[in-house]
Amino acid sequence: MTRLRIASAAAILAFLAVPIALPAWAQDKTPPKATTGDKSELYQQLNLFGDVLERVRRDYVEPTEEKTLIENAINGMLTALDPHSSYMNPKTYKDMQVQTKGEFGGLGIEVTMENGVIKVVSPIDDTPASKAGIMPGDLIFALDGEPVQGLTLQEAVEKMRGKVGTPIKISIRRAAKDPFDVSLTRETIKVKSVRFRLEGGDIGYIRVTSFTEQSTAGVLDAVEKLKKEAGSKLKGYILDLRNNPGGLLDQAIAMSDAFLDKGEIVSVKARKSEDVQRWNAKPGDVTGGLPIVVLVNGGSASASEIVAGALQDHKRAIILGTRTFGKGSVQTIMQVTGGGAIRLTTALYFTPSGRSIQKEGIKPDIDVEQAKIENIQQRPGFREENLRRSITNPNDKPGDAKPEAAKPEAAKPAETKPGDKKDDKPAAGATPTPTGDPDEPPKEAVSDYQLLRAADLIRGISLYSKRGD
Repeated sequence: MTRLRIASAAAILAFLAVPIALPAWAQDKTPPKATTGDKSELYQQLNLFGDVLERVRRDYVEPTEEKTLIENAINGMLTALDPHSSYMNPKTYKDMQVQTKGEFGGLGIEVTMENGVIKVVSPIDDTPASKAGIMPGDLIFALDGEPVQGLTLQEAVEKMRGKVGTPIKISIRRAAKDPFDVSLTRETIKVKSVRFRLEGGDIGYIRVTSFTEQSTAGVLDAVEKLKKEAGSKLKGYILDLRNNPGGLLDQAIAMSDAFLDKGEIVSVKARKSEDVQRWNAKPGDVTGGLPIVVLVNGGSASASEIVAGALQDHKRAIILGTRTFGKGSVQTIMQVTGGGAIRLTTALYFTPSGRSIQKEGIKPDIDVEQAKIENIQQRPGFREENLRRSITNPNDKPGDAKPEAAKPEAAKPAETKPGDKKDDKPAAGATPTPTGDPDEPPKEAVSDYQLLRAADLIRGISLYSKRGD
């Protein structure tokens, strides 16, 4: 599946782990040696291509541009290799470079093509798509009333592009619900890839939404500010990589390095067995050795999987959540004639223990599915202090204030306000109708279950460590 981030100026591909500088094996432009027979067959195929190109240009029902035909042919050659290789024309290439700097224009959706339909991988936080309630797994089957069936992913993305401030209507299918339309307005999106807060006063929560040029610096800044805010109360950190589609490879390496004192972070193996690159951590752990829990799910891909895999293999963090996406290939950006570039899969990356993430993903140490939580009100009951003639606690001192014994009360009828209508008996077969969506628990009761489990885990580790000391 090819993942693209929707932008007003171009299709943005932060999903892919893209090296900043080309490795030695990618910079080698020496063509492989070919025998005379190989050359002869190659020339025949090139003649075939030229023949087809000329016939299309001359006989197709509508006039065509040779430049467009050739670009499409190049892109077809690359996309036939694997889901992540592709051709970028000069405009798309320029927009991709802008996006990796953390700012681009668009709707803020990570999408992929599945069975001819656009599938939402995840909306980006605080973007038009996120605010409109677009959810991972949504299927986009029409754009401004026109079906996307039959379009390539690139063509569908082109239709979603546009000037900032212009509207677009997308038609969505979601699980068992009826199809519905969502109207969005294109915006210039500044991706703030790192957000943080103090969770419960004693745990540092850091969410990384993508790996841009500022991501590692943002995490380092978050750690320092959380240390100052919590002081000695700080028990550990939660690194939230859920629905993080990836980004720059060097940022994944730098972020892993920030939490590791030593050891390998990731290795990259190319076509030739001898072409192996390894990255190792430098001394220094910014957290000072405090416990770390990394949250992941099926939307965590590429660079996110590198970080989770490195911290898991070194037993530096506990991985909690669900299995990740499983993208273990490296795409190298190579500029070509005319100002465009090709995104070519050149290698596979491996975790420190030698695991390949390709198609397997990172399996969490603790499997926790996301769930909705609501508090259940318990009926009032008796405790020991409510019983008559119960023995006094020997630690109580004379004069200490004692809590008044709770007495069970009969249920009071609900008070009615003037103007309210109340029936003594409900109609036959009627049931109370809650306000809002009946499938949703009350808003104040909705919690992030995976986050709660991660926080409890850190507090448990901290408590156990103190007892051991």
